[in-house]
This record gives sequence, structure tokens and C-alpha cells, in this order.
Amino acid sequence: MRPILPALFALCLCAAPASALTMQETPSLAPLVAEGALPPVTERAPEEPLVVDLAARGRTIGAHGGQIRTLIGRARDVRYAVVYGYARLVGYDEDFRLAADLLKAVEVEEGRVFTLRLRKGHKWSDGSPFTAEDFRYWWQDVANHPELSPAGPPELFLVNGVEPVFEVLDETTVRYTWQAPNPRFLPALAAARPPFIYRPSAFMKAYHARYADPAALEEAVDDAGVRNWAQLHNRLDNLYDFDNPDLPTLQPWVNVTPKNNSRYVLERNPYYHRFDPEGRQLPYVDTIEMTVAAGGLIPAKANRGEVDLQARGLAFGDAPVLKKGEKGGGYVTRLWTNGAASDVALYPNQTVNDPVWRALMRDVRFRRALSLSINRIAINKSLYFGMAKPSAVAALPASPFYDEEHAMAYAKLNRDEARALLDEVGLDKVDSEGWRLLPDGRRAEIVVETAGERQEEMDALELVQEMWKEVGLKMIFRPLDRDILRNKAFAGESMMPVWFGWDNGVPTPDAVPSALAPVDQTNFAWPAWGQHYQTKGAAGEKPATPEAQALLALFERWSIASSESEKAAIWEEMLEIHAEQIMAIGLVSGAPQPIVISKRLRNFPENGIYAWEPAAHIGAYRIDELYFAE
Repeated sequence: MRPILPALFALCLCAAPASALTMQETPSLAPLVAEGALPPVTERAPEEPLVVDLAARGRTIGAHGGQIRTLIGRARDVRYAVVYGYARLVGYDEDFRLAADLLKAVEVEEGRVFTLRLRKGHKWSDGSPFTAEDFRYWWQDVANHPELSPAGPPELFLVNGVEPVFEVLDETTVRYTWQAPNPRFLPALAAARPPFIYRPSAFMKAYHARYADPAALEEAVDDAGVRNWAQLHNRLDNLYDFDNPDLPTLQPWVNVTPKNNSRYVLERNPYYHRFDPEGRQLPYVDTIEMTVAAGGLIPAKANRGEVDLQARGLAFGDAPVLKKGEKGGGYVTRLWTNGAASDVALYPNQTVNDPVWRALMRDVRFRRALSLSINRIAINKSLYFGMAKPSAVAALPASPFYDEEHAMAYAKLNRDEARALLDEVGLDKVDSEGWRLLPDGRRAEIVVETAGERQEEMDALELVQEMWKEVGLKMIFRPLDRDILRNKAFAGESMMPVWFGWDNGVPTPDAVPSALAPVDQTNFAWPAWGQHYQTKGAAGEKPATPEAQALLALFERWSIASSESEKAAIWEEMLEIHAEQIMAIGLVSGAPQPIVISKRLRNFPENGIYAWEPAAHIGAYRIDELYFAE
């Protein structure tokens, strides 16, 4: 990723005036154009569309048409269309470098002044203009409106507690100026779930008390059965959930199906801003069909050839069966690399309510003992056929911060050292069955809770259960619904949740180190500390250990750093703390992630990193460029 230097720094991608391209009308849209229901492509395109250089990335020019079938685990997962579509103001490429996308260009001065330049003539999916007014509307009428955003703008917009100065320079240019550098800003805009600092203002103003006809707005509130206009506005105004077919979008496909359905149809966005070099408007594929299926059925349905593109719901354990079904199912199975810092990680909850367990979880000797008791080589051989890498939670080899010592810190089996550490922390007494006892006399039963969505996670816990038994620790594990697991952790009721390691296992200096510091309650290592940070002290509790306090201070230093070298140094210090402190207990990393792809689909990479951040799962690999071969 390019550094943000004190001097002027710009992000832009190849763009060509619409007049320089001989634009071709999309066949499926031609009838609408002929009958006057849709403008011709030359009028729908921005004046300077983004022209993708397919050849430079080893891809071929495709043809329009076809439907991609994919499966989702529940109705709300239609939002993954926004993740996979990955239209962002700025976005990552396949090498995880930032470049302008929806924007024509971004200029950054001193790491604190961000000038965003839009593409002239760019339109929302309903044909309304995408302009600076959409940014102004969000900033002034949503983010800073006391009824729509009682807590004010997202924390991302506060540097040393101070908001930026927002300016509209002209119809296609806005500027954010902070008093100090804000290195989190651009990476946030490129995230799998970005903050969406703009809104389709022409549409949303009909639901805003400042602009709407009062009688019409009151009627809309009554019809929706909500308390007031603000609740209605917030219900309709969600560009990420993707469950309101009326809400205009900038994504490559538009959802045309009402929420809470078992099948969603996404149709091409006729005003999309990306084109191939021969003037074909992307995406190549006309529609996407997202069908709800129980998670356990997704591998079987993929095996029967019922999908054209599938990653979610598939795990490494499904790979052998998927490979066997390729010929009959008309697909191929690609094995990408899981980009999480660990494929399975246990999180000793340092903010658990039970005071005895809280003291243990905060004692690094206890966390090290748990880690040293695990035979990761056996887990890798048994569950991953040796294709993963035994590892702690650490940066992966693809990251510039990869360190073999960090990856293996307290990650080699050593039961004698583990037993000695357990004795040191006060677990030196055992009951008649040989189980260790807590200082208050209770049996030291570690309750591990998992979302239960991945078989290899459950299998790994069975193995860890037997390994901890060898050092006198009893482990009980149980699957919970994902939302219940999170809520229990947030409430301090979950002792040791299980999840992946950090989402971004391939960090660069510009990656936000939020997973390494107590700044987010969704980090199962310290939910209450993260909640305290997120709510500005209104809930949760302050970090209570010197190490957590040091990580928070380093995060805050990174958050105002202006040079890549400074950010890199901070990352290295944070990674060193995690290696020594074992904030989470990783088992293996780099596990293969199977992805099923139709044999007829072209331009899908043979290899890739499958990660929520920074890859948006498959979003950064640009599925709007996929096409069906005859």
C-alpha cells in the first residue's frame, strides 16, 4: 500500500473520457433503451468512467449475460452482495494496494487533509446524480443530526476527540480537514463493511423532516408502523444491509427482492461506473441469484452443481468431497489461503464476570500454559492433512510483518512447562479424579463456546479437550447461535469464545491495528474494554492490565501517525506484545479455503487470500469482471 506522506499524496486509477470509448449497449438492457425506459449507455455512464486494465492482471475481455447462482445461510446474508460487489470510494486491488474506485481521485496532504474528487456524470442505480450533495447530506443531515445519530458521527471521524471541517468545494469535490493526521480514514473507506459517508440524498430527503412534506412524511411513518420519522429514515437508510429494493445503490448489482425472502435476485446496475477497454459496461454477468440454504446443506448443494460461485459455508473439510464431485457438478474447486491470523483461535476472556476466572484469564502464565498444552502438529495432520501451518495468532507469511518467532511463540507442545505454570498460578491442587481445582475449591472447568458453524472448529476443540486433560484441565465446549455467542461475550458471561484469529492476517503499515488493541467489543479477548472505548466510557470498563493499556496507547499513536515508517514501528511493537502475551490462542494458520466456481466462469483467480479484511472475502478480486464462456 502506498504511504501517506506529509507531502501531497494522490490515489487515482486509469480513467478515460466517455467520448474516448466506443461504448457498447448491454444486450439485456437494449430493449429498455429501445422503448425509452432507460437512457442509452453513453448517457448512463460517467463522463470519465473507470476503464479496467484486464490484460495487466492476466484477465480476458468477456461477454455480457448469464446468472451466477450462490447460496447464503440466512436471509440477512443478502448483504454479502455489497461485500462481494465491492464498489468503494477507494478499494484494495489483489495486491492489497489502495486505489480510487467510485472516486476519480483522492488527494491527501499531511495525512490530515483529504480531497475527494467524484466522477462527473456518475449516477445512482435509479439514475439520480451522485454528487457532493450526497456527502453533504450524510455529514450534516444524518451523521450530525441529533435524532438520526444521537451519538454523533462515527468514531472514525474523531481525531483527538475533534471532528473534521467538512467542505463542499464544487459539485464533484468534497474535502475533510482534521487538525492532526487520520490514517484510519482511507482504509475504512476500503473496508469490507465501509462507513458509507454518502447517501442517495434525492431518495432519502423524502423521509427527512428537514426536507419532506410534513403530511406525506407522517403518512409514511404511519404506514410503516414506526414511532417517528427518524426511526423510518434509519430503517430505510442502510446501504450495507441491501434489503431495501427501493434504496438506490452504487454496487454492480441491485437487489430487486423484498427483505426476509428465501431467494434474492440481483440485477445489473445500468449506471455502474466501470467499463472494459472495448466499451462494455461491467458487470459482465446480468444477474446474481442468492438462495437461502441451511449451512450444513451448502457443501452438498455445491457438490451437486447447484452453485456457480460459492465460498461461504464451505470449509477445508469439505474439499475432498467437492473435488470428487467436480466432473458431475460442472465446477472446479479452488483452494485459496485463509487470510485470518489463525483458522481457529480460542479467546480467554479477560473481562469475564466471574472474578476468579477473570484473574486467571488476565494472568499471562495461565494463557501460556493453555497454549503450551496443545499439540498443533497433531491437529494439523488430523484435520488439515498437513496443509495448514501450526501457529500462534500472528501475521501470516504474506505480510511484511511476518516473524517466525512470533508465529511459534508458546506454540510448541511442552506439557512439563505448562504444568509448572499452572502450579504457579495457584492451580496446584487436584480433586479425586485428578482435575485441577481453582483457588476457591471449584473444579477448573473451562467452558469454551463456539458458533458451531464449522466442523473443523468442532473437531479441533475435541482434540484440544483431550490435550488439556493431559495437564489436568477439564474443558467443556458447546455450540451456540452466533448472535447468542456474541451477546454472552459482550455481557461477560462467556469464559472462552472461539473464532478465527484477527480478520486481517496480512497487515501492512497502513492497516488499522484495531484487532490488536482493546477498541472493539467484538474482540472476544476483552469485550468490556472494547465496549468502553467504543462508547467513550459510557459502558464497559477501562483496560485493567498494563499490556492492554500499552496496546491502547500504541493504537492511539498509530491513529495520528503520518508516516509509513512510524506506523510500521507501532505495528511491530504491538505484534511483539501479542506474541509474548498470548491474548488469543491460535491453533493453525494458512488453512486452505475451498471455493467452488463454475467451469464456464472466466477471470476468477486460481489463487488468492480469503479474508474479511482486507480482501472483502472475494470482493477485492472484482467479480464484476467474471463472465460465462460459451
